[in-house]
Amino acid sequence: MRKYIILLLALTLASCSYLPFTKKKEDTKATTTKSAQPKGEKVDAAEAGDQKPGDIKVIDGVEYIYARNRRYMLTPYEPEYVWIRKDQYSPGMGEGLLSGGAVAKKDRDEMEKRLAKLEEELKKKGIAPQMVYPMQMGSMPLGMGFMPGLAMVTFNYPSPKMKRKVIVLPVTDTTNYKEEHLGELATKRLISRLENTGTIICIDPNTTNIQGVLTDPANLKALNEVFGVVAVLKATLSDVYTSTSKIEGKQQQETSFAMSKLSVDVYNTDTGTILKQLSGRNPVFLSREGGDMSSEKAKMKSIDLTIEMIADDLLRAVLTLDWHARIASIEEGKVYLNAGRLSGLEKGGILEVYSPGEQILDAKTKTPLGRQKGNFKGELEVVELFGVDASWAKPKKGTSFSPTDLVYVKQ
Repeated sequence: MRKYIILLLALTLASCSYLPFTKKKEDTKATTTKSAQPKGEKVDAAEAGDQKPGDIKVIDGVEYIYARNRRYMLTPYEPEYVWIRKDQYSPGMGEGLLSGGAVAKKDRDEMEKRLAKLEEELKKKGIAPQMVYPMQMGSMPLGMGFMPGLAMVTFNYPSPKMKRKVIVLPVTDTTNYKEEHLGELATKRLISRLENTGTIICIDPNTTNIQGVLTDPANLKALNEVFGVVAVLKATLSDVYTSTSKIEGKQQQETSFAMSKLSVDVYNTDTGTILKQLSGRNPVFLSREGGDMSSEKAKMKSIDLTIEMIADDLLRAVLTLDWHARIASIEEGKVYLNAGRLSGLEKGGILEVYSPGEQILDAKTKTPLGRQKGNFKGELEVVELFGVDASWAKPKKGTSFSPTDLVYVKQ
């Protein structure tokens, strides 16, 4: 019996000691196979997952940046990094809020250097970097729910590459922090967010010299025909709340969270009616701030996050409106326009001239549907861009132009 027990123990020890050696031999074989792979073999970085934040690539002349996904942590199943078109990446609002300021600035500086180098290479090859508009499709709101956004209807923006003129009225502050002037802060942040997309020009309402309430139908019509303003944004800041607590330890430090709500009415100056109503609240957990003035910093961050929540939908609404400008004056055969380089006009560009059209009403509801273009008067060719946003053109077709005529990009 003792002999059987000793024999059984010997077999057990032998089997246990054999397995590691077997595994080691397999590992060695795998390592040998891996090292035997030719060094010069090209591996697809996208498939191998080797792309790093800040990497840049060009597809059909459009620049893409591998950067932090703005919807990461805001929508379930979203990846942390995605390929973003250059125009959509700027100014990196979501990235700046979700990462450290110093690190984000360093990354942006490095990315700008790479972009400058890439653009130089494209110019040498005769390829002009394209300005691309946001994803051209309507989508269901993403929010914080459990269902990811679903693309619904694709559409093309009218007048691509032309910047829309918009007036952002001072944000109405209905919070309990009026002494902190959060309304002024929200106005500046909203204007900055829109202009940094490269597709919007925000006009100072004080420069129009229009008396009364700008959202009145008559004033909206004047803004559209005289100044080329396509939309007026009227926003309200409300429901700002903060929560502050102290973390006990070696150093007692305040930690604050904040929540805010921003509602925006988008007025279509062409019809004189509200085009869209948007509203957003920030995710509270992303507004966390610590240290001195943590409560104030958390409120500022919550406003930035709230603007970011509605920015895409707001931009889509404005870009659906067609671009137009006006003939400012005519002197010695030169037709001067109140739009130029800033608006997106280029030398040699062809514009169509129409007289102001009439508003069309729905026969049953009596609501405005939009203005028809008036009589076609001819075409202009842009000769020179001057000033901040002005130009002059020469007649290419037609001669009976007047300073009340409107110009549109020829499709």
